[in-house]
Amino acid sequence: MKILCITPHSATFSVDNGTAYYSPAPFDVKLNGKTVIKSHNINVFSLFGLSPAAAYTVTADEQEISFTTDKESALINVKSFGAAGDGVRDDTAAFTAAIVCAPENSTIYVPAGEYKLKPVFLKSNITLYLEKGSRIVAETDRNLYPVLPGLIKTADGDINLGTWQGEEADCFASVFTAVNCNNIAIIGEGVIDCNALNSDWYQNHRVKRIAWRPRGIFFNRCTNVLMQGVTVKNTPSWNIHPYFCRDVKLYNLSLKNIPSIPTTDGIDADSCYGVDIAGVKISVGDDCISVKSGTLELAKKYKTPCSDVTISNCLMESGHGGVVFGSESSGGIENISVTKCLFKGTERGFRVKTRRGRGRIGVINNVTFSNIVMQDVATPFVVNMYYNMGDETGHTEYVWTTEKLPVDDRTPIVGALEFTDMVCTGVRCCAGAFYGLPEEPIKCVKLKNVSFAFNPDCEPSFPDMKEKNQKVKNGGLYFQFTDSVVLENVTYDGTVGDNVIKDGVKNLTIK
Repeated sequence: MKILCITPHSATFSVDNGTAYYSPAPFDVKLNGKTVIKSHNINVFSLFGLSPAAAYTVTADEQEISFTTDKESALINVKSFGAAGDGVRDDTAAFTAAIVCAPENSTIYVPAGEYKLKPVFLKSNITLYLEKGSRIVAETDRNLYPVLPGLIKTADGDINLGTWQGEEADCFASVFTAVNCNNIAIIGEGVIDCNALNSDWYQNHRVKRIAWRPRGIFFNRCTNVLMQGVTVKNTPSWNIHPYFCRDVKLYNLSLKNIPSIPTTDGIDADSCYGVDIAGVKISVGDDCISVKSGTLELAKKYKTPCSDVTISNCLMESGHGGVVFGSESSGGIENISVTKCLFKGTERGFRVKTRRGRGRIGVINNVTFSNIVMQDVATPFVVNMYYNMGDETGHTEYVWTTEKLPVDDRTPIVGALEFTDMVCTGVRCCAGAFYGLPEEPIKCVKLKNVSFAFNPDCEPSFPDMKEKNQKVKNGGLYFQFTDSVVLENVTYDGTVGDNVIKDGVKNLTIK
């Protein structure tokens, strides 16, 4: 057992028992000898309601660990600033006043109740604590939302505030927004309901109206960010969007959107360095966790990859993809580790979406998956360098042709990908589809101790979104234009056709 984070009023722990998300057997959690959680069966858990600067001992799964909570300068109740918490009155001014007046290293406490809010802006060195039973309900009228300009021109250069799909663009502020903040946290067992189902956010959702849709929570160029325990739901677009941030910790969250609602990703780590995601349960209408680094124009300007991301003990359900790279990946995606995660019913497990035009300023490289369980995932692995969605350029011959084109600054690069100790059951479409470019093949794909079991009672479907596509049912591993493929102890149960199909593979090793 290890401590993931400590605040003045909470702590999060991870039990390392080698299994994905769920523990092998339920266990009780004791705090200073008193049972506080009975029959817990998830590897990551959090404790709330702790006192600042206090010593505690936690016992769980026959392990014990001691810690001391952080200090705080003040505990500030939003009701002291006039918040009603009745779900009727607008409490935005009270929240704003509490935040503005809060001294450094203080906690802003939100007791049980329903708080109607328009977008609220956070500041550095505060913790927002949403008590169990508290519920934030966002305003539904977009005309009452402030706009974050894509660019503000200053004497010292441009300031980028708003963003949309990897570009600098005007967007609405989120219900909680932080810009250039340090040392901020949103914790607790409360619910942040962005109320999108009761608004017009999903009407003509791909059309800009005043500005682009807000995220659930938006962190722009922040450092040392923590979200712990809270539920975020019904978001107008992505649930949580850290953008050009450093040292982001997302623990024990619940992210919920109706599966049929489009572009409602769970977490989008965007041009960030040092993101740790653990114990998060995600069920959304698009990708569960997406790693991005902007379009080619943004990459040329900032040259910032998304790197050093760890994802562990997460449960991903009802999404287009479990862990997805791109499609805005021009700045590069590097050093990504995914361990002990459970994928249930997502259309794809691991997915790379890129294409000609994304460029080679950054590389997708050094990606490892280990100790993963995928259940009823249509296609566990997809690397698609012909991705055709996002805008009309994806449907051009330049993107879809498999003829060898000249390598230039628009040609993307996919490097080394490694997958070990994985069990994939209920596979429907195919085990994996790796579509490299003839002029820039995927560098290396390694699978070790990976098993595939297929569901014969399914309809054929497309492995991924590309032109000149064909539906597949119970297919094996397909490799197109890949330099090196190493398959060690890879097993198949129920493949229709060959287990491995190759086209333009330079070196294939099967052990």
